[in-house]
Amino acid sequence: MATSSSALSAQALRLRLIAENLAGADVPGFRRKLVSFDVAQEGAAGAARVVPGRVRLDRTPVAEVLEPGHPLADADGLRPGSNVDPIIEIADAREAHRSYEASLSMFDQARRMRGGLLDLLQRR
Repeated sequence: MATSSSALSAQALRLRLIAENLAGADVPGFRRKLVSFDVAQEGAAGAARVVPGRVRLDRTPVAEVLEPGHPLADADGLRPGSNVDPIIEIADAREAHRSYEASLSMFDQARRMRGGLLDLLQRR
């Protein structure tokens, strides 16, 4: 249950970052936020946990947008855009959502197994 719970928290963080990326897609100079995950072991025989790493900025260059009237535009009329691709963000959101659902199913299954074990122990 601890493994599933940590995976749920990790995917919730990932979905939050995706939402922030989509919100900043039209902000000049905005860089996409990324997070990676690691596995941590609790104790010698403990359950594995999903641990989010540091949130980092995507180093992909930002696009230059031709918008001569914009206050940030240079002499050629170009201003910095963002490096967020909404299609990639939507695909990542679907993947995170499916991972969240899988972790939720694992948590529910573990809860039912624990309940079944308690029922068996009560019958003794």
